[in-house]
Amino acid sequence: MIRSLWLKAALVLAAIWVVAGGAIFWARSAKVTPASVTSYLDAHPVENQPPPERAKVIAKVADQMNALTYEERREMRMGKRLDGFFKSLTPGEQSSFLDRTLPTGFKQMMESLNKMEPLKRKQFVERALRDMREHEGEDSRLDQNARKIIDEGFKSFYNDASVQVKMDVAPLIEQLQKNLQGFR
Repeated sequence: MIRSLWLKAALVLAAIWVVAGGAIFWARSAKVTPASVTSYLDAHPVENQPPPERAKVIAKVADQMNALTYEERREMRMGKRLDGFFKSLTPGEQSSFLDRTLPTGFKQMMESLNKMEPLKRKQFVERALRDMREHEGEDSRLDQNARKIIDEGFKSFYNDASVQVKMDVAPLIEQLQKNLQGFR
């Protein structure tokens, strides 16, 4: 009798561990990562797809991008993992994709700047200023998407950045406005 009680208890415990292990495995596999976004893009190319299918893929990629952390999005951007996908979209699809992803991306960026230590933020601003000054005066006509990115960035900056971040980043904004003068 006691033996059968122990056997039942062991079976119940084993069942609980199997369910818990399955839930953990499912949660880990469901988490969006840069690798999972890249895998999805590889498995679902938009080229030669009908518009409804393209729209589904674009929406799914946008949702996945919005699920990434700021650092993961930066990794995707720096690795140019979205370049081929983005270039394969029509101008309207590009605009729609940006509409879906820019607000979240800029909000995450402002949160990251707000949390950044002042010294690191100062280094970030100095590095960005150096890069911008190197390109000052270049003819960089802005297409509709570039304007959208800049406008959304300014909107997010003015709405989401802390007062200290606004003060620290002010020289960068001034240089950006100087670079853009005449192109808007």
